[in-house]
Amino acid sequence: MADFLAENNQCGQNLLRLVSRGNAIIAELLRLADFIPAVFRLETRLDQTKYGDILADFSYFKSAEYFDNRIESRVELQDLDEEFRENHIEILTRFYQAFASVHKYVTDLNRFLEDLEEGVYIQQTMESVLLNDDGKQLMCEALYLYGVMLMGIDSKIEGVIRERMLVSYYRYSAQKASGGDSNIDDVCKLLRSTGFSSAPNAKRPPNYPESYFARVVVNPEYVNMVIGRLRSDDIYNQISAYPQPEHRSTALSTQASMLYVILYFEADILLTQQAKMREIVDKHFPDNWMVSVYMGMTVNLLDAWQPYRAALTALNNTLDPGNIREQASKYARNLERLQPVLDKYLQEGVLKEEFVLDSIPKLMNTLREANVTLRWLMLHNSALTPAMEANKRLKQVRDQVVNDSRYRPLAVFQLLLNIGQFEFKLKEMFKQMLAEKQDKWETYKREGRERIEELSEVFSGTKPLTRVEKNENLQAWFAEMSKQIGSLNYDDSTSAGRKIVQLIQALEEVQEFHQLESNLQVRQFLADTRRYLHQMIRTINIKEEVLITIQIVADLSYAWTIMDSYTGYMQQGIKRDPSLVIKLRATFLKMASALDLPLLRINQAGSSDLVSVSQYYSTELVAYVRKVLQIIPQTMFSLLAKIIQMLTSQIKEVPTRLEKEKMKEYAQLEERYEVAKLTHSISVFTEGILMMKTTLVGIIKIDPKQLLEDGVRKELVMQVAFALHQGLMFNPKSKVSDLLPRLDALGEQMDGFRRSFEYIQDYVNIYGLKIWQEEVSRIINYNVEQECNSFLRTKVQDWQSIYQSTAIPIPKFQMVDESVNFIGRLAREIIRITDPKTTTYIDQMKAWYDLRTKAEICNRKLFEKIHRAVGSFGLSGLDRLLCFMLVRELQNFQRLLQRSVLKDKNWHEYFSQLTRMLNPLQGLVAQPQKLYAQAVSKASRLWPQFMDIILRVGQLQLLRRQIAYELNTSCKFDSKFLASSLQTLNNAVLADIERHYQDPSLPYPKEENPLMFELTAYLEAAGFHNPLMKIYITTQRLPHFALFNFLFTLSQLPKLVYNRSIDSMTCRRVADPLDGPPLVVGIFTMLKQFHSENTNFYLAFLAQYVRSIVDTMGSAKTPEGSQDVLNVLMFLEDFMFYSGLPRKALESFLPTYILDEFRTQFAQ
Repeated sequence: MADFLAENNQCGQNLLRLVSRGNAIIAELLRLADFIPAVFRLETRLDQTKYGDILADFSYFKSAEYFDNRIESRVELQDLDEEFRENHIEILTRFYQAFASVHKYVTDLNRFLEDLEEGVYIQQTMESVLLNDDGKQLMCEALYLYGVMLMGIDSKIEGVIRERMLVSYYRYSAQKASGGDSNIDDVCKLLRSTGFSSAPNAKRPPNYPESYFARVVVNPEYVNMVIGRLRSDDIYNQISAYPQPEHRSTALSTQASMLYVILYFEADILLTQQAKMREIVDKHFPDNWMVSVYMGMTVNLLDAWQPYRAALTALNNTLDPGNIREQASKYARNLERLQPVLDKYLQEGVLKEEFVLDSIPKLMNTLREANVTLRWLMLHNSALTPAMEANKRLKQVRDQVVNDSRYRPLAVFQLLLNIGQFEFKLKEMFKQMLAEKQDKWETYKREGRERIEELSEVFSGTKPLTRVEKNENLQAWFAEMSKQIGSLNYDDSTSAGRKIVQLIQALEEVQEFHQLESNLQVRQFLADTRRYLHQMIRTINIKEEVLITIQIVADLSYAWTIMDSYTGYMQQGIKRDPSLVIKLRATFLKMASALDLPLLRINQAGSSDLVSVSQYYSTELVAYVRKVLQIIPQTMFSLLAKIIQMLTSQIKEVPTRLEKEKMKEYAQLEERYEVAKLTHSISVFTEGILMMKTTLVGIIKIDPKQLLEDGVRKELVMQVAFALHQGLMFNPKSKVSDLLPRLDALGEQMDGFRRSFEYIQDYVNIYGLKIWQEEVSRIINYNVEQECNSFLRTKVQDWQSIYQSTAIPIPKFQMVDESVNFIGRLAREIIRITDPKTTTYIDQMKAWYDLRTKAEICNRKLFEKIHRAVGSFGLSGLDRLLCFMLVRELQNFQRLLQRSVLKDKNWHEYFSQLTRMLNPLQGLVAQPQKLYAQAVSKASRLWPQFMDIILRVGQLQLLRRQIAYELNTSCKFDSKFLASSLQTLNNAVLADIERHYQDPSLPYPKEENPLMFELTAYLEAAGFHNPLMKIYITTQRLPHFALFNFLFTLSQLPKLVYNRSIDSMTCRRVADPLDGPPLVVGIFTMLKQFHSENTNFYLAFLAQYVRSIVDTMGSAKTPEGSQDVLNVLMFLEDFMFYSGLPRKALESFLPTYILDEFRTQFAQ
């Protein structure tokens, strides 16, 4: 048969592409298993109550109409369902595509088998394909990979979660599914829940997994033939790499794991066919019962084959206590024997080129022995799952293995380290020797030929050599030998090898027969030549097969997940001796060899999946490397904490001028020595990680400097995030807020972190300030983003966030109240303590005072403390969050106004009638007290709900104003050049825009130009903005909006009274609390969201009210009338102050003398 994998062999190429796709599908399933949205688990009560009505398993299909109608009948459920769809459709589609690809895979496999049977591939049948080496490997792999997919899905993505995901996808993509994608029913049938669960006390479902594997029927003849091949053949020709008989089960381990999976497609063999099972166990599992299925998925056969009579009976021989003892003791002895051997080989100067070339068989035997021992000990001593722990016999077997093998994890770990280092050295040497092989061979050949030529010349008598007579025969013989050496051909290594052996013999004989031994120099020349010929033989024996054997023997894919149990020992070792990282590098490279298993076929097929699959496995491995080496930054930080504690609390700062007598007091030699010692320890750890040279792990290059920096960043993120989480927790029920003391404590802590970074940066060669700013800003921005998600319909998921990272993840903590994280808790605590119903805001003092006790609650210092605790990023983030809260309040106001007022016909008619009565606005109203009192009282039941919203809006705006002030002040102090640049650029842009509106031919920034957008972000971060002037929501024109606000204002003003001592309006009665500034700012913000004509009408209504009341009062002033006028005029003055409107805007409605004299005229 021609080459099965040749480009022109359609049958081989199709099968290869199918197997390649199988490996890629498994990688995608494993990748997705880490991204299951938590909501589909419905684990928390919150998720159950919120999403329980819109998430369903396959029971949905029995009552789909009822389920959908229930959602459609409730508006809030419709909203939630739509929001859920928007947020999860992308990830659901990705999961569905992965699930559908499993179904497509088995369908394509069945179609390939049908084509093979029907003779579509000329001269190819199932039998002929299974006779070919590559053919039988691929045929076995195709079925095995399908089984791995099913097992992987069931173990990584629980059945009920799969069902919820498939139902959600079906509901949200119904049109697409019913149109082009008709496989959705088949996918659902294949992947419906099996009842299997990995929970500790879960029982195994009956007939599992064979009933699961039988959901899509695979050609039984093909299954049997594949099982037959795996039973009888060494399909991967591995036995040549493991020549010793006791290593046979390791040599056949790859096909043993395939056989384990494929037997479930023909479960009858496991149940009843004892002879076959006996043969399988005797060949593949005589000394082992732990199977590595695929990339670290391990299975205990005693557990897996429990329900199968024939399989369990066959396995009993292996699991006989005597056999277990024999195997465990053998590997325990091997472990003790191999350690000193490997230690000897790894000593500096032992593994030299000559020694390696002379000892290849011996070294390879050691390598095999060590790897087989390591494999057995790691697999059979691996911890049992909680479900297995409950099985008495399983526990008994494992306990016996642990006892009989005298299992010491540290010794096994040491063996792993030594093997990794030994393999690495051997590989590197062989690679170098192979690269230099031809050059060296030619050099030895030239040297040997030259020596013989010189001897020929010596015996010709022309070349003087002490006491050597002329001998023409020897001259001719040596000349012929020289020709023979010159004719040796590197490319024909076999015949060259034979020839060299004959030449060596001839040179030995000539020395004996011609009595040349007496001449020392001739003898030396002959010995040199023989040595060079020996070197040529050695060099020609350097073959790539040795590297291939090392690659096969060194496979560590079985430990892909078990390795995690040794992480602790690795970290302890690094802590004791940071130079251990060098040995660990070799271990990580050994682990990287596991990538060959899934990538081999993808590479052969030339598939585009190669990059994504290798990227996934490499990323997983790099993540593990980071996890192990994270102990270095952790230890550094714990040492750093001690240093900072000493620097801040023990070591005194030396003054600029110091008296001689006090030198000893300030010297503090002991303490300074301790600091120096700790600092040295930190730099030793840094050296340790930097010893690990740049290493290619899979397809990802690991740079140790970058690894150290990432580790430091990760540890910093963990500590800062935890400090923020712990430091910003408040008791909302406490009378006295603990906000200020908590901010002080947090500020101290953050200062400590920053100082420690400044101190250490030079010792570990990193940019401390840069890292500090980048990571703190990332933590704050991520938390703000997550907190703001609660205000957004389309949420930013973790995997979509630009601030979250897999290498340096920002931790998420459990929610402690309604806030998602610390930034929400901080915002809500500030809002709580500055509540307009319990406090009074005085703008001149920029402070809030308690309404009852008149004690100051907080002032500008609060924002300085926040700045110190969470930095300018924190202040900006807090501002952004308040912005979201503000938008929600404004939207609620708009919705409430539409629903309760504008959609009500009666209100509409009443407002139209009132407008007619008040027109023209320049005129006066007859009987104003009566008219306005009636209007206000008619709408009295409306005011309370609007009152809360307007006060909250005003409060949020005042807080934003304070934050902008703090940001602006600190920017001008800390970054005066930035502040000046921003101000100048802002003024320049505004001037250009104004000129454009005066002359449209002048340029104006286009929509796609990011200048305005980016400049705004900078200006807001630096506090160059006025929150009160911003438009937060888009609005439509609302009828009677100005009139509504006017009546609302009139209804609330009687609750306020002018206070001359603070020249502001305060609450009249504590029992009916109301604060003036939030009311003014809230109303202005509402009006600002609409067209400016609303503000003008609003001012006109208020001015008309003042004029009408003043007119009716005449010369006889009544206290009530005076107070009403005073309140309105004070309100107007505050309104003009906060809104920044020019006084002329008000003078067009009110006479100037009223505005000038009202305090003296109307004040009581």
